[in-house]
Amino acid sequence: MGTIDRALEEAEVQRGRAAEGKNLLQLLLCSPAPLLPCSPTPYSPQRMREKIDALTQNLALTIVGKAEAIRLVLVALLGGGHALLEDVPGVGKTLLAKSLARSLDGKFQRLQCTPDLLPTDITGTNIWNPKSGEFTFLPGPVFTNILLADEINRATPRTQSALLEVMEEHQVTVDGVSRAVPQPFFVIATQNPIEYQGTFPLPEAQMDRFMLSLSLGYPSEAEELLMLQNLQNGVKVADLQPCITLEEVQKLRYLCSQVKVATSLQQYILELVRATRQDEEIALGVSPRGTLALQRAAQALAFLLGRDYTIPDDVKFLVPHVLCHRLIPRGGRNARTVVERLLRSVSIP
Repeated sequence: MGTIDRALEEAEVQRGRAAEGKNLLQLLLCSPAPLLPCSPTPYSPQRMREKIDALTQNLALTIVGKAEAIRLVLVALLGGGHALLEDVPGVGKTLLAKSLARSLDGKFQRLQCTPDLLPTDITGTNIWNPKSGEFTFLPGPVFTNILLADEINRATPRTQSALLEVMEEHQVTVDGVSRAVPQPFFVIATQNPIEYQGTFPLPEAQMDRFMLSLSLGYPSEAEELLMLQNLQNGVKVADLQPCITLEEVQKLRYLCSQVKVATSLQQYILELVRATRQDEEIALGVSPRGTLALQRAAQALAFLLGRDYTIPDDVKFLVPHVLCHRLIPRGGRNARTVVERLLRSVSIP
């Protein structure tokens, strides 16, 4: 009997241990997972802002002392618009455009505008293929991600109009067939506002396609000295490496579009735009496209500055760059002076 008792006792102990193990297993399965520190997701706002910082630093390697111009170009890129650089020759307009293209892991095309440039030189054309016995479409330079239209006002109005459809609808229609251009698609155009010989002023419909216009201006004495010092040992445009992918640019555009805009701030934007249509010193006011562009630009600027909401200062900073090139002042007045007066007259929310 002693042996049987000991066997029963050992069996009871084993059952107890099995039950304890089962309870422990159930506890582990039912308990929530421990909260461990985790890194940001690949497309989190934090990670995307790090990408913007890397892109800004990359551009600063070749562009000396133009932080505001770099920020404005990025606003146009991330806001889903296009940028117009208006300035005298030799201040770095083309350099900024090429540096941006090199920093993006995408396709870049340069279009040197001249009076003999044809619309098909931009959009592409159908050519006869004797081997296949049919016409084959030969894509033009607009089938790219970053298009630099250098000295755009040297092209004829007929050629300039070839950009109207692709800048607004991101497609090209040739011989009745519409073809979409790669995404993201961004046009950065340059023109010299001082020299008018051999140029054709952009029509208002073309100017309205650009989200914003900006001027680089001459560098300061210290900045120009730094340019001389960097001449031999500085970073060249060809040495720049891509620091952001096209997919990340698309995600950044989406995140910018989600930045909050209060109703009071939207009313402020409306009052500013409608003031341009009612002012006696303005012959042609800003279109509704300009209204939308101003809000999108404000959202992009807010995101660049690390916020998920816009403030009146965002709008005030962008108004001269978004509205001035869209309106026609009367009597040869300066558009920026008129817009700054309107800024002072409209109450801030």
